[in-house]
Order: sequence, then C-alpha cells, then structure tokens
Amino acid sequence: MKIHIVQHDIRSIQPEENLKWIAEQLNTKESSEALLTVFPACTLCGYPVFGAAAYTDLQKRSQSVLQQLISMSDHRAFLVGMPLQIQDKGLCNAIVFVQNNAIRGIITKKYLAPDEQKYFVRGEGVQVIQYQEQSIAIGFYEDLKELSKGHIEQPDIVVCCGCNVFDYNKPYRTRYRMHKIVENLNASLIYVNRVGGEGQYLFAGGSMAMNAAGSVLCQFPYFEEHSGNVDLQLLASCEDEKPEAVALVHKGIVMGLRDYFRKNGLTRAVLGLSGGVDSALVCALAVEAIGAENVHGLLMPSQYSTDHSVSDAQQLAENLGVAYDIVPIKPLFDTLRQTMQPVFADRPEDVTEENMQARIRGMIVMSYANKFGAIALNTTNKSEAAMGYGTLYGDSCGAIGPIADLYKTEVYQLCDYINRDREIIPYNTIHKAPSAELRPNQKDSDSLPDYELLDAVLNMHIEEQMSLDEIVAEGYDEEVVASVLKKVRLNEWKRLQFAPLIKVSPMSFGLDRRVPIS
Repeated sequence: MKIHIVQHDIRSIQPEENLKWIAEQLNTKESSEALLTVFPACTLCGYPVFGAAAYTDLQKRSQSVLQQLISMSDHRAFLVGMPLQIQDKGLCNAIVFVQNNAIRGIITKKYLAPDEQKYFVRGEGVQVIQYQEQSIAIGFYEDLKELSKGHIEQPDIVVCCGCNVFDYNKPYRTRYRMHKIVENLNASLIYVNRVGGEGQYLFAGGSMAMNAAGSVLCQFPYFEEHSGNVDLQLLASCEDEKPEAVALVHKGIVMGLRDYFRKNGLTRAVLGLSGGVDSALVCALAVEAIGAENVHGLLMPSQYSTDHSVSDAQQLAENLGVAYDIVPIKPLFDTLRQTMQPVFADRPEDVTEENMQARIRGMIVMSYANKFGAIALNTTNKSEAAMGYGTLYGDSCGAIGPIADLYKTEVYQLCDYINRDREIIPYNTIHKAPSAELRPNQKDSDSLPDYELLDAVLNMHIEEQMSLDEIVAEGYDEEVVASVLKKVRLNEWKRLQFAPLIKVSPMSFGLDRRVPIS
C-alpha cells in the first residue's frame, strides 16, 4: 500500500504557478503507482495569505485551478489544499480529496490560527474517508488533537497535511506528536509539510511516514524539495534524521534569504561590514543564499574605529570572495556636527552624536542600494532589538533582518557552525569584545549586561513568558532583571519600525510577541 508524498515549495497567491508543479507530480510514475498522492496544506495559494484570502478573484482563480486538476485526475487520487467557499458556511481553509475526475471529500480546518480567524470560518476538523477498503483520517496539523479525544472512528491510516511555520523547536515537537498519534491509534501515519521561505516565515519540510508499530518508514530532508513513495506495510525502519537545532537554523535562514530574493525578483544585496560578528554572519549567510558575486560590503570606519575593525572586515570579504568599498564617515560626521552647532549651541556631546554616525552609515548603505538596485540587509540581532540597542533609521534600516530572531549568544553559535570545517568568519571577529565604536573605547558591556546573562534573562521573559518575580526566583539579581525588563518594555515602539525579520524562534518580535506600545 503505497502513498506518494510531495514536499514542495509553494508560491503564495499564485495558484496558476503551483498548478505546474502539482501537475508534474501527478504525471509521475510514483503517483500512478500510489494509492494516494498527498500534497501539503494550502497547496494552491500558500500560507499565510492573510487578507488576500478574502478577495473573490483569488478564490475564483483557485477554483479554476482545482477544476483543471480534477480534469486530469483519471485513475488518480490526491489531496490538495486551498481556500474554499462552502455553501451556507463561508470561506474555509480546506483540503479537497479528488479521485477519478470528481471531488470525493472536503476537509475543513477547525482550529484556526489568530490571523486565519480574520478571514476563514471554523470548519469541521478531521474527517474519515473510506477509500480502497481503507479508513483514512485526514486533517490539518492543528486539528489532529481531535484524534486523541475519541471523536472519530478508528482509522487505518492518518494523513496529516501541514503548512507549519518553522521554529527551532518545531521539528522535535512535531515528531513527538506524530509518535503519540500512532501509539494511541495503532494506525499508520503520513505527515507532509511544505518547504520554502515566505517573507518572514520559513517552512522546513521534514515530511515523514510511520507504520502502525511506530517505526519511521521514511524521513524527508529539511529545507529541501523532495517527493517519493512509501509503503505503509513495510516493517523495517529507515535511518532517522535528527539534525541539531543550529544546523536547521543555518539551513533555514539561507533558504529564507534565497527565496526572499528569488520570489521578489531581486538579485543584489548590500550591507555594512563593521568587522563585528553580526555583520560578518549576515554576510556569510547572504553569500550562501545568493552567491558572493551578488553581495557587496561597505566598510564605513569612523574616527573611533580600530584598525582591526577594518582589517577584520577585509579578511571576511576576502574569505567569502565579496567585493567591498571603504567609505570613511568622518568627513560627513564633521560636516553634520558643524551644521547642527548653531542649533545645539553649547550643549555637550552625548548619544545624539553617536546616533548621527549610525544614521550616516544607514544613509550610505541605502544610497548604494538605490544606485545599484540592491537590497539592504539589516544586521540587528534579537538581544539588541530587545534592549533597543540600535539607532532608528541608522543600523535599523534594511529590507530584511536575517539574524534579528537570534540572540547574541546564538549568533556566536551559528558563527562557530559556519566555521566548522574552515575559518570563514575571522577568529578575531568572533572573539573580540563587541562594540558599536561610536565613541572612544566603547564596548557593548558599557550599556548592556554580559550577553550570557542578558540572553538568559531575555529568553525567560520572552520565550518562556516569565515575570520579574519568576526570573528572580530562578536566582537572578533583581536589579539586573528589572533593568532588562524595563528596557524591553520601553523599546516596543522602536522594534515596530525595525526591518522585517526571518522567524526561527518560537516567540519572534512582531509576529508572535505582540504587546501594547504604551
């Protein structure tokens, strides 16, 4: 009993484009030999479609594509996902069961995400369909909780159609959940998930099949398109891929950046190279995603920059094969100070002058982007974003933030991973004390706690949603914790104006963690 599993990258709001690869898969030998071909959820229009789902033109285009698929389903059975208007109910997120030129069943999503609730109505959840003497329970990933409540009859096969947004814990949670379903129901299981980057979201794939005994029969790769057949009657298990979280995050961000450029018709990237670890990591990721020939670095030393900042940035560019220019900012900074002197009068220099330098650098990066048709990459990390440690309209500028969902300690971990085989990011870049270099002898530690301490507190507060008292109860100094939480609270307004990030954590700013500005 073979099932054809298709793990593919879906183009959002482009059902006609998705029709092409769906049709290709249905015309393969694997599909013709299988009992059923299973595609990810939201196959025709992608996910998330947000407000586009409510527009009738997209619904009509999806219906047209569905009709074309139905017409080519001779001697085929498959599952395909789409937004579907259900009579007397409304617009549902649906999975359509097509077989022999007809719709044989419609499964509608019951447990909707908050954003989905704005556009879709609540559906019926998991349904059991009888097909080829098999009882098949079909449902969305979020609706599988129904299987443990005894609300449906005992199935022979469970088919889970997923379109699951990635975070570094999700693959392990998903694996555990699938094992528990098989264990509770004594049924074979198919889990199919899409791959690809969709703006701020990543989809990891990792589709799998298990027999009723709980053996993993196949495990598809993460962050790669893949398809193939699995025989659910097999007894032998396959080699089980369980990659480390850092490897998944690395592969995911590279894929997310590549898809961001590809799907938006972009080719070139530019970023400021400070000689620091954040810009070095973003540059290395960009080179993997779109190629060194498409990435340009701008070295923008000030009078406060150390010699090794420039040399470290040059070494990184040479290691990666990236072209770069050196654009000193002192002449512009001096001119701006002179221009503002009549306004500032005799007020002493302070953070204002530091922010001037960051904004000059932002202007230079954006000017290059405009002139050469490039996209500016933001280099802010999650620790900095949490604390408001950055200059609005300065180092916060950019079209996408590849590492904005990574704490500083995770940035170091990813750098070490990239350097696992050879030195790509210079040793000195990783091991020197972090500094914005906006005043003499400045260090991050002048304004922030040690990153190990800071990130531990931030993780408890943001990911684990712990309060001041709860964090202090874990043994942390109350004054330090109170100061950190205060800065997190006061800088919400600033984070809302930062570049969009690529989500890799369970609790990303702006996407998952939404709190009032005031």
